[in-house]
Amino acid sequence: MDILVTGGAGYIGSHCCKELNRRGYNPVTIDNLVYGHREYVRWGPFYEGNIDDRKLLDKIFSHHRIQAVLHFAAFAYVGESVTDPLKYYQNNLKGTIGLFESLISHGVRHVIFSSSCATYGIPDKVPIDETHPQNPINPYGKTKYMVEEILQDYSQAYPFDFMSLRYFNAAGADLDSEIGENHNPETHLIPLILNVAKGHSKKINVFGSDYNTDDGSCIRDYIHVTDLADAHVLALEKLLQGHESEFINLGTGQGYSVFQVIDTVSNITGVDISYEVTERRPGDPAKLIASNEKARNVLDWSPRYPDLDTIVSSAWKWHRKL
Repeated sequence: MDILVTGGAGYIGSHCCKELNRRGYNPVTIDNLVYGHREYVRWGPFYEGNIDDRKLLDKIFSHHRIQAVLHFAAFAYVGESVTDPLKYYQNNLKGTIGLFESLISHGVRHVIFSSSCATYGIPDKVPIDETHPQNPINPYGKTKYMVEEILQDYSQAYPFDFMSLRYFNAAGADLDSEIGENHNPETHLIPLILNVAKGHSKKINVFGSDYNTDDGSCIRDYIHVTDLADAHVLALEKLLQGHESEFINLGTGQGYSVFQVIDTVSNITGVDISYEVTERRPGDPAKLIASNEKARNVLDWSPRYPDLDTIVSSAWKWHRKL
């Protein structure tokens, strides 16, 4: 079965392509390679271009019997979205609308959308479940929220169903070390600390140590990218079986602080990690932890690699290859 994967040359998209292939699907990747890596596309055909390029999409649909789309393609730097919101609304929102127009015209009715806990904004409570109010505080989170609204409207008006997966902090790397996390610029905590362990950076900045947490640093829910890929394929199969549209959190349900992550990296790499405590970043909540009860119930999914040691170890094995 041919499955279109937008952003399939990126970090999470490529891991999902590998999992799709492992389960007998044929992932067809479209990626403009602004942030993706051509060498990550190993498990199916590749088309270079933008997701709203109607001619390119018509070509893809003429060559493949696309049954569903996993939509990852998006810009995802929160800070950049604040300084250059036009870029994010053009790509994440306008591009997605163009993609959906093609899907509807070609009769593709199943969409798995890569959403984010950024749609919740500053949480009122943790763990965060799917009924938590959505109040995104930056343009990146707003684009994800707006696409969710579009999905709901389209599903009411057209033969169109979806699973919108709101995930928390994607981390780790493919356990075979074939693919992994390699952003430029890098903003994610674990690879930034690993860069210190490799000697590529002198220190890691810790943004605030006076939060209302046990050690004063922020706590986040880190979910292994392989577990994310597993959940996406399970969501796809639910839609193919006729399940109704859903919004579902993906997280482990447990959190680790910045200092805990630093200590774990130090223990696994054997390198003493230098850090400097700096001012808090605006909008950083003290805790972001998912409730994954709905994912367990609806998708019959549970994280296989929820422990921080496994997440960091897989990332370290990958980063030593870079």
